[in-house]
Amino acid sequence: MSRTAEPTGQDERVRRWRLVLGGGPADGTGRPLTGTDLAVDGALTALYGGQEGPGSTGGRGRAGGLGASAPSVARWLGDIRRYFPGSVVQIMQRDAIDRLGLSRLLLEPEMLDAVEPDVQLVGTLLSLNKAMPETTRETARAVVRKVVAELEKRLATRTRSTLTGALDRSARTSRPRHRDIDWDRTVRANLKNYLPELRTVVPERLVGHGRASRSVRKDVVLCVDQSGSMAASVVHAAVFGAVLASMPSLHTRLVVFDTSVVDLTDRLDDPVDVLFGTRLGGGTDINRALAHCQSRITRPAETVLVLISDLYEGGIRDEMLKRVAAMKASGVRFVTLLALSDEGTPAYDREHAAALAALGVPAFACTPDLFPEVMAAAMEKRPLPVPDP
Repeated sequence: MSRTAEPTGQDERVRRWRLVLGGGPADGTGRPLTGTDLAVDGALTALYGGQEGPGSTGGRGRAGGLGASAPSVARWLGDIRRYFPGSVVQIMQRDAIDRLGLSRLLLEPEMLDAVEPDVQLVGTLLSLNKAMPETTRETARAVVRKVVAELEKRLATRTRSTLTGALDRSARTSRPRHRDIDWDRTVRANLKNYLPELRTVVPERLVGHGRASRSVRKDVVLCVDQSGSMAASVVHAAVFGAVLASMPSLHTRLVVFDTSVVDLTDRLDDPVDVLFGTRLGGGTDINRALAHCQSRITRPAETVLVLISDLYEGGIRDEMLKRVAAMKASGVRFVTLLALSDEGTPAYDREHAAALAALGVPAFACTPDLFPEVMAAAMEKRPLPVPDP
């Protein structure tokens, strides 16, 4: 009995090139596609071009198409989830929204049930919030809640432990009561005072733990640009805002802005409510937002203000810089993040970034994983861990 031969390395290379090149006479491989490969090719063609794909309107060339009907798109979304890993599915969904204008279809509940939730999708949904019909709103909230829950699971524990340590260290005192002395740090701080003849260390300087206090030790203000380019940053800022607000030793305020300013502090117990209280898109007035934040600061020496913005200012530039300088002079620790996301270096206004740097406020992009370290350094008034460009 004959057995089907296993595909050789050459066969596999030809197969992959065939999938890369697409169908029709342009492929040049002479190899037809069958079975799953044919379905994968159809899903790719529908989005990235070539011959007619599922739901396409016909025609040839590089223009893909999924058609205008929701059932066709739902089938395509199901296909790509079947044939590709989750990370690839998320990229293809973003490309479909950007290339084929599928944003409006996300207003239909069956579409939201079919998509793979991620931060970018949440940003798209938030930008459509005002146009979203009631029939879709609850489904959209469920999608957003799933993404928020995954982010909290990833980020919350590390954020709390890192910042609790920073708060404890910043509360240390050099004149502790006996029961508050940190003996390990005291011995290490006084090793130079070791007396060999007495075989002892003379503790010229005591290091102690600050007394445990239920009072708020630090005030944190998150001032977040909600212009369209900042969608991922808004999502992460809402999650971090909720985490920080859950820490009794911090008083956290969340302010979002475009050309208007909205204080969402009273919604911080639920980051999903925070996100649906934002309005992605529109212009930018950083100076106006900072004026609002400045008016709410009552303990400047114990305040960390984090501005999250690409710095494209539509307001009064010189007044914005004067306001930053005044807050720094009063004791506020000012941090500027060009983005709070995993997306790499964003586009930003380099002239404004340089002006802030001249004031001693470096502006840099920050990943969510680095954010706890940045906040810890700011609270302890240490140099910020600015990543290499």
